[in-house]
Formats: sequence, C-alpha cells, structure tokens
Amino acid sequence: MIGEDPMKFEFLLAPTADLAGSLALYRDSLGWEEVWREGEATVVLAMPGTEVKLMLDANDPEAPPGPLFIVDSVKTFHADRPEALGVIAEPSEIPGGFVATYQDPGGSIMYVMDQSTE
Repeated sequence: MIGEDPMKFEFLLAPTADLAGSLALYRDSLGWEEVWREGEATVVLAMPGTEVKLMLDANDPEAPPGPLFIVDSVKTFHADRPEALGVIAEPSEIPGGFVATYQDPGGSIMYVMDQSTE
C-alpha cells in the first residue's frame, strides 16, 4: 500500500461523445439508476450487483475508459506513487477535489481522484 492513503475502487469511467445516447442505453434500456450529475457533461449510474458506479463523462470523449479510485489526497498519492505507474496527467483541480491519470506497465489507464475540497 502506498503511504497511509488507501484506494477505493469507486467508479468505472466511461467517456462518451454522446451522453444522451449513453443514457438512453444504460439508464433507459438497461434500467440502471441515475445517482447524480455534475453539470451537463457527467452522469453517474448505479450498476447492478456491485457498489462500483458507472461514470459517463462527455468532458473528454477521447479519454480512455478505466477504473477510477478514490483516495484521501491525490497530491499525496502522486508523490508516493510506484515508479512503474506512468503519469499521463498530473494532479489537476476538478469540482470538489483533484484528479490525476496514470498508466500501468501493461498500458491500462487508471484514474485517481479525491474529494478534498468539498
């Protein structure tokens, strides 16, 4: 474990170029419950059978999908991250906290977010 900052798998990030179409599929056709929204570009849905939620995001539709982990402090995680975890995007401020993007040695993307400014 990195430092004293535990990671919790909270969301599966699914960037989308068509938020209305994605909502029509997941919410309207599959019946997944809408949990919350952030502005007009991000919608979170409860997925059946798990506490992990689907985060549909139209802010950057070209971003790769991947797991989004919640930590107490993205800045601390970033400073203590394993060297094998490549930095794709440095910590940056988002509504309610910070987010950073990393790539594992196999090429998979992971996001780390905190809610430190809420």
